[in-house]
Amino acid sequence: MAHIPDLRARDVVNNAIGPFPKNCAGYMNPPVGGYGYIAALKLSIGTVVADMDEGLDGIVSYDRAECEDAYIGQINMLTASSFCGVNGAVWGYDLARHDDLANGLIQPKMVLPRHDGVPVPIMPLDPLLDAAYRLFGSRDERRFSPLPGAMVVCANKSQTINPKVETTVWCALAIAIAEDRSSTANLFIEDASDTETTGPAPLEEIERNIALSILRCGRDQGVAYREIFIGSKALTIPHGHVGCALACAPYVTLPPAAIPPGCEPGDLTEMTLSMWENQLGLTPMRPYPGVYRAFSD
Repeated sequence: MAHIPDLRARDVVNNAIGPFPKNCAGYMNPPVGGYGYIAALKLSIGTVVADMDEGLDGIVSYDRAECEDAYIGQINMLTASSFCGVNGAVWGYDLARHDDLANGLIQPKMVLPRHDGVPVPIMPLDPLLDAAYRLFGSRDERRFSPLPGAMVVCANKSQTINPKVETTVWCALAIAIAEDRSSTANLFIEDASDTETTGPAPLEEIERNIALSILRCGRDQGVAYREIFIGSKALTIPHGHVGCALACAPYVTLPPAAIPPGCEPGDLTEMTLSMWENQLGLTPMRPYPGVYRAFSD
C-alpha cells in the first residue's frame, strides 16, 4: 500500500519537543513546550535466575525487559489506555519513516476485512520496533533514551512468570493506523501471557486474534483503520528462572539534539530513518536484536 502523507503530523512534531537537551521526556512532563507527542513501540523479554524472593525476582526481570532492545530503563512507567490520537505521531511511520516502509519492502502477513468489507493489510511490526531501537538506543549504545527518572506515560502490558515446569512467556503488540488521522485515533493493542496460563497457541494465531480484536473495536467505535502493524516475541523459561514479557508504547517528546541542524522538528516527517541518522552523524548501531539476547546473571 502506498504511504498516504499526513499533513497534520508536521504540526504535531513541531509541538513535540521536550526541555532536556539530549534525552526524550515523558509526554506532559513540565515545562510543556507544545501539545504534541511521539509514540514509539517496543517488545522485550527479560529473565533472571530465581534466587531471591518472588517479588524481587519479578522486579529484576521487569527491569531487564525495559533494558532489552530499545532502551527505556530507569523510567517511572505510567500506564495509559491505548491510543495515539490526533495530537500524536508514530516514530518510524509518521516521522523518520523506516526505510523498508518508505521503499515498499514490507509485505503483509495476512489481509482481513474490516466492518465495511474493505480489506486491511496486517503488516509486520519489525520496522517500527527497529525505529524505536534506533531512536532510544540500546543498553550499551545509548542515543536519545528517556531522561532517567522521568514520568513516562506508556500503553503497556506485561506478564511475569516463575514457572514450576518449563513454560513459554510471550508478548504481542499492534498498532492500527486510522484512515482519518485528523478526527480519529490510532489504536494500540498490547497482550502478554504464558503457556502455563493460556495453554499453547502459535504466535500466528495470537496475532490473528489481536488483529480481529482491533477490527471489532473499529466497528464498535465507527473508526476505519487502513493498515495494522503487529508483532510478537516468545521465550521458553525453565524452572528456576523468572521471565517477564513486556509490550509497550512510550509517549514522549523529542530532545532538541534529535533535530538535525538547520531543520525544524516537522522536517522529520519528510525524512526516512536513515536520512535522520545521517543528518545527525549518528554512529551506526548493531542490528536490531529481533531474537532474544540474554543478560548474564
